[in-house]
Amino acid sequence: MGNYMKKADRFDWTLTLLLFLFFLFSCAAIYSAQASEQYGEKDFLVMQVFWYVVGAAIISVSIFIDAYQYKRLSWYLYGLGLLLLLAVYVAPESIAPVRNGAKSWFIFKGIGSIQPSEFVKIFLILALSRLTTSHQEKYIDKSLKTDFLLLLKLGVTTAAPLGLIMMQPDLGTGLVILSILTGFILVSGITWKVIIPIYSAGISTGALIFYLVLQKPELLEKYLHVKTYQFNRIYSWLDPANHSSGSSYHLLKSLSAIGSGLITGKGFTHREVYIPEAHTDFIFSVIGEEYGFVGGSIVIGLFFLLIYHLIKTSLETNDPFNTYVCTGIISVITFHVFQNIGMTIQVLPITGIPLPFISYGGSSLMGNMFAMGLVYSIRYHHKSYLFSSSKSLSS
Repeated sequence: MGNYMKKADRFDWTLTLLLFLFFLFSCAAIYSAQASEQYGEKDFLVMQVFWYVVGAAIISVSIFIDAYQYKRLSWYLYGLGLLLLLAVYVAPESIAPVRNGAKSWFIFKGIGSIQPSEFVKIFLILALSRLTTSHQEKYIDKSLKTDFLLLLKLGVTTAAPLGLIMMQPDLGTGLVILSILTGFILVSGITWKVIIPIYSAGISTGALIFYLVLQKPELLEKYLHVKTYQFNRIYSWLDPANHSSGSSYHLLKSLSAIGSGLITGKGFTHREVYIPEAHTDFIFSVIGEEYGFVGGSIVIGLFFLLIYHLIKTSLETNDPFNTYVCTGIISVITFHVFQNIGMTIQVLPITGIPLPFISYGGSSLMGNMFAMGLVYSIRYHHKSYLFSSSKSLSS
């Protein structure tokens, strides 16, 4: 009987409500952000509404494609993503200009900039989901050898897009790619006997690099070719007062804006603290100033509800491929939220990572809406089986 549920009953209304609330917060924050700055004739609010409409169209298409088709397309999309990353790297600057030291965007007249790495994140999730499910179907009897093999497969598959992204260079997106890999490693069933030594080594390496950044930066510049401006982000994070006129300018302004919002904020369009490009990465500073602790808490609460909903979906579906797709999406959203909000309040260093669904940005929003389209598809095609003990839907 579950197979004949009405289409309306299979539609994910909870996710729709959450996305609508994000849309309202995004429009209000972007309108306030651009009201106090001179952007000429460009209206970012209108453009954000347009990108949301495009995102809704992406969801409308994605929802009617089931998991089996996504599974079949996963490696093709992964290959397409690598080609796009390579193309943006080798393209002439008239098509792919350098912005803030990074070459990450295509520029199209009449449309704007498109950042391929935003879509590559979702393509990678699909590829890793297929790789993991195929490995587990092939190696039913697990061992240290099979776990090492799976870890190697996940690492190699992730290394290709990660390497191309770091060549741009785009440290923020590179960290997002690593968060996806981490999510898959933690839920793929790899034994902790393998995970603990590897992550211990990774943490130790990270601590060593952090030490070198503070004490011996010339070694990293010489041997790893790390850009100086990436060090400045660390210095300005740890000691913003001594970099107030440089790299920590945004951070100090963000702290001032959020702090001045107090409990309930100054009210809609009553911003007083100027933050350059506040409609993008520092959109949470606008929310904190205008709506205070209460408004910021509501936004964070919405993200927790979204992540909870994604976790619930991943646990209820009985298709391993769908479970891993949800895992990857959860990893991306969670990392973006913690990193973006964390950098505005000096908990984490500043990186060029937007706040999902709220910051202005066509590529980011379309990539996130495509991810949500995958979730809609999972709920739409499989909801009638969510509480069933029947075998995998992909069979």
